[in-house]
Amino acid sequence: MQTGAILFEKNADASMPPASMSKLMTIYMVFERLRDGRLSLDDSFPVSENAWRKGGAKSGSSTMFLEPGKRVRVEDLIRGIIVQSGNDACIVVAEALSGSEQAFAAEMTEKARQIGLTNSTFTNSTGWPDEFHRMTAKDLALLAQRIILDFPEYFHYFSEKSFVYNGIKQSNRNPLIYKGMGSDGLKTGYTEESGYGLTASVLR
Repeated sequence: MQTGAILFEKNADASMPPASMSKLMTIYMVFERLRDGRLSLDDSFPVSENAWRKGGAKSGSSTMFLEPGKRVRVEDLIRGIIVQSGNDACIVVAEALSGSEQAFAAEMTEKARQIGLTNSTFTNSTGWPDEFHRMTAKDLALLAQRIILDFPEYFHYFSEKSFVYNGIKQSNRNPLIYKGMGSDGLKTGYTEESGYGLTASVLR
């Protein structure tokens, strides 16, 4: 991982819908602001009606069960995105950092280009199906590498097996972290269009 050597690849540059694996880019944007001091874990963001409707319990999608009108700590939102894959958490972060999810997605795409993700384009913060929301396997691997190397102080969130918010306990969706094989991240994804996906890291 540190050398960037590719041990195996198959269709590495094929454009595909990444589903929730694209939340790795959302969390990269948060970690960067934490590292730069523009944000702290104890800051709190408001839950908008939009975030609740599009990503909350009623949406039928992955959620951390946020309630509209309340404020949520950044650290809880991080866990909501990483452990629970909460779409509501992603939208709250996007709106708080950029004013709207659309503006945040444009910033995600711009940052992706800056760090070498040449075949990634984002139209939302969640990975919700959209014909123009695309990544490649190679870009996902590169993004995983950048998260591990750029933000070691925050990487521990990816290996947390469960998180409780609003009285509801949810387990990490990454099946490898329960196998005792040294897996410590990173993110699963699923939509009907994309099928099942996993960007994984193992420390041995």
